[in-house]
Amino acid sequence: MFSWDLLANAVVAGVLLGGFYAAVSLGIGLIFGLLDIANIAQPAFVILGAYAAYVMNSAYGLDPILTGIAFTPVFYVLGAVVYRIYYGSFERRGEESLRGLVFFFGILFIMEVSLSLKFGVDYRLVQAGYIGKSFELAGVGVSFRYLVPCVVGVAMTAALYLFLGRTFYGRAIMAVSQDQAALRLMGANPVQIKTIAFGVGIAAASLAGALLITIAPVIPSTDRDYIGRMFAITVLGGMGSIGGTLVAAIILGVIESLMATFFGPSWSLAVSFGILLAALAVRPAGLFGR
Repeated sequence: MFSWDLLANAVVAGVLLGGFYAAVSLGIGLIFGLLDIANIAQPAFVILGAYAAYVMNSAYGLDPILTGIAFTPVFYVLGAVVYRIYYGSFERRGEESLRGLVFFFGILFIMEVSLSLKFGVDYRLVQAGYIGKSFELAGVGVSFRYLVPCVVGVAMTAALYLFLGRTFYGRAIMAVSQDQAALRLMGANPVQIKTIAFGVGIAAASLAGALLITIAPVIPSTDRDYIGRMFAITVLGGMGSIGGTLVAAIILGVIESLMATFFGPSWSLAVSFGILLAALAVRPAGLFGR
């Protein structure tokens, strides 16, 4: 039954969910949106970050979000290694289109199976002081379980936006997606710049995974729920637009929340992708694409 209170709660919940979706999509927005590398294994790195947070939380009682931040250098190095293997095996030979896609699918499969063998298929969750708490504002319930990931997601978006726009390496990452010849004239190595960008994109997965496991328990196959969402948000926001990623994530979150509230959760994702297709029919470059 429709009510204005129910609508307000659904919209607020959708905005908070959208902030989290932005955090999850930043890595693929950087790797796919700017580097044009279809890294379909990105959700598996997010789940790996979630399990890292789980292990540190269950063993030492560490806050999952602080764990996610602490593990970003590890994930950065992991991402740099993965890109170097990808470059040496496929991109350097000009075979990155189909074979590179198979390469990332293989990583996705190996990571999912490895996590299943190590942790099983039981749902894993973490404990933190803000999980399970909420407050009411003007009749709208706000859960800290969603508010904290949303705030962190917005902060991640702002940090990446400033990094790309205000630092040398950030500008080089933007340039490598547009004109590699000009980048070489500036004295920068495109392969090195791509390695840095790929590492940053995978590092973002560490924190995104920590945010994910604070919202809901995870299993190794949870990555399948986010493959479509990541690419949908990146394309809808505009390829390479970090601000567009945040806007598209909030749009998707609000739509999913409204559909889940009034029509049932089974319709939410289907309608979201329907709106994506409709938006692309009107503006193929996405909302903020060039």
